Amino acid sequence: MATALVTGGTSGIGAEFARQLATRGFDLVLVARDRERLDVAQGELHAAAGISVETVRADLADREDLARVAAIIADPDREIDFVVNNAGFGIHTPLATLDTSVHEHGVDVMVRAVLVLSAAAARTMSGRGRGTILNVSSLQSQLTTGSYSAIKAWVTSFTQSLAVELKGSGVRVTALLPGWVSTEWHSRAGVRTSSIPDWLWTTPEAVVTSALRDAERGRIVSIPTVRYRVLGWFARYLPRRTVRWISGKISARRREPAQSTPSSEHPVTADGDAV
Repeated sequence: MATALVTGGTSGIGAEFARQLATRGFDLVLVARDRERLDVAQGELHAAAGISVETVRADLADREDLARVAAIIADPDREIDFVVNNAGFGIHTPLATLDTSVHEHGVDVMVRAVLVLSAAAARTMSGRGRGTILNVSSLQSQLTTGSYSAIKAWVTSFTQSLAVELKGSGVRVTALLPGWVSTEWHSRAGVRTSSIPDWLWTTPEAVVTSALRDAERGRIVSIPTVRYRVLGWFARYLPRRTVRWISGKISARRREPAQSTPSSEHPVTADGDAV
């Protein structure tokens, strides 16, 4: 039976990856910080799908914890067949802040951890001639909305570069670029969402279904839903000064005080539970 490892796998997009992979018959290794959430997820997934669920409590910003997770992926006796690097969190602290710790933490979790775990998976999987690495980036990687945008631009570029390096190895590599997804990620990041039109929202189910389908087909960049593929096309081909202007408008709206709480249509969940 195949095994998938998911970071940030107890809530939000990561939890949906765990559910859909379990439905496909994958045993799971879930990585997150919250022991209680890990235990709940373990019980629910085993009961629903009858698969084996191993949990790993780890803070991916901690080098020793990260090394433990990388060792699991690299262990030839475990045969991790599918790695989802999902852990992350929003960053809306100004770039020119005196205290850069939030940005550094973001780099640790969403750059260094993705690099280390992807590299471990690439070495091990290429030796077996099969496997899938899926890194969760963001459509914000096409914009210039601060540190988070820059970090996700790195994830998108890194993933495509890794796909080039592993071409012909039997290992599939995909970068997932979701847009606005109905999870509590935005609330935890302090993002004002009341001004986001309903038509821009999508669900974790739709995002993950699309991502897994694209990964199976060998697509290197996955943008869920037609509307976001269209928006992504414009973000890539509009003049950069226009993209910067749009990014400035988005950033300005986020800094405005919220006029209302997020709608119940868009419940919150921590996509980056393993940070």
